[in-house]
Amino acid sequence: MPTRRAAVAGLAAAPIVLRGARAQTAIRWATVLGPTHPEAIMIKRISADLRAKSNGRLVIEDFPGGQLGSPADQVEGAASGAITIVSEGAAAVGQFAPQLTIIEAPYVWRDREHMSKALASPLLDELNATLVSRRGLRIIGTLYYGKRHLTTGSKPVRTAADMAGFKLRVPPVDVFRAMAEAWGARPTPINFGELYLALSQGAVDGQENPLPTIQSAKLFEVQKFLVLTGHIITPRLILINERVWQGLPPADRELLRAAVGAGSQWQDSELAAQEGAAVATLQSSGMTVIEPDLESFRKPVLATVPQKFADRWGRGLWEKLQAL
Repeated sequence: MPTRRAAVAGLAAAPIVLRGARAQTAIRWATVLGPTHPEAIMIKRISADLRAKSNGRLVIEDFPGGQLGSPADQVEGAASGAITIVSEGAAAVGQFAPQLTIIEAPYVWRDREHMSKALASPLLDELNATLVSRRGLRIIGTLYYGKRHLTTGSKPVRTAADMAGFKLRVPPVDVFRAMAEAWGARPTPINFGELYLALSQGAVDGQENPLPTIQSAKLFEVQKFLVLTGHIITPRLILINERVWQGLPPADRELLRAAVGAGSQWQDSELAAQEGAAVATLQSSGMTVIEPDLESFRKPVLATVPQKFADRWGRGLWEKLQAL
């Protein structure tokens, strides 16, 4: 059976432009998030908007739920042109633009408004230029992914001291590993598509993700405790293959950018609304909600992580973001 990586590679042979009674530009958009997540629904909304406003000329083919592989597979597919657009976290492109990973660092943002202000500033333009030159990917939008919280399978966690020896699933990202280690946990990198099975089999003791993701991935079925740490406010990036972007007529670029902007606003509002209701929903699904000692989690991370990654992010960048 072909692998998902092979499936992505196979798409490269398919033409971007479909010719028939009317020329159409096919835009392949992939995400690892499931079809019920606001981001996946957003892609369908953007597709309908774009098709209508381009008179059927611009067509989005959506691939939710990791159909085209892991985050790394999908970013590679977008860089090669096999995929047109991928929505992903900064870590997935961090090796090409290391400074970019600061935008999903723990405790870098005070709140959602602080994050949005920074991502609308010239800072993102500078990071975007680096990404275009090094990997041929362009950021055409940003999304609010939510505050990340802990869940555990059997152990109630109320302070960071309770994390000693705890096998915590984290994305395969060194900043996340450093955060877990600051808490005294044992970070265990696992791709998101394998997370539910790993939790159900006890391969890890718990995980951390935004509430809508915990809900849409049905992690409440395999986790007992929801610990409201709010340790990371996470953005996601909408990345397009630069060659495809440059190949679009200027009018089509504007149509795509406008559709992405409107869709992103809807997604952010919808996700925030779901986030607001998710605690009660997860509680009704059987999870026990814990409000922990937040400072016990925050203090050891801020004492170690910003300093550890200062050279990668650029010395002084953390302080510039805090000053916004």
